[in-house]
Amino acid sequence: MKKFFLLLCASALLLTLGGCRMIRIEEAKRTPLDYTVVSGDEIPREAAALIEEKKDRDFQMTYQVGDDMYLIRGYGRQMSGGYSVQVTDLSMSSTAVFFETKLIGPSEDSRGGEPSCPYIAVKTQYREEPVQFR
Repeated sequence: MKKFFLLLCASALLLTLGGCRMIRIEEAKRTPLDYTVVSGDEIPREAAALIEEKKDRDFQMTYQVGDDMYLIRGYGRQMSGGYSVQVTDLSMSSTAVFFETKLIGPSEDSRGGEPSCPYIAVKTQYREEPVQFR
């Protein structure tokens, strides 16, 4: 009886915690989003400072300015230069924005030199849905 009462209390407690609910990410029926790849001088100053802090390690972040949203994906310190980052998908479903990128390594003749910290920043219209980085 004691176990039943404890189980009943635990269930009631879980039901009353309305703030703790899972969000289901809907991937079907994605709509492509328009975006612009922005260079370092086009990134808002505050976002550029955050990139500078994080650039040595793998990171992802969003930054909002008015009606614009910046999606930024960094791949951390690489042993050489010549890397680039490609956007493979920027789309949205009814529950999320999906931002997929790919790190492209240097060609044989581009290898060597100084280490680099490749990242990409894109600007798109602000959305309230959570962003899923991939």
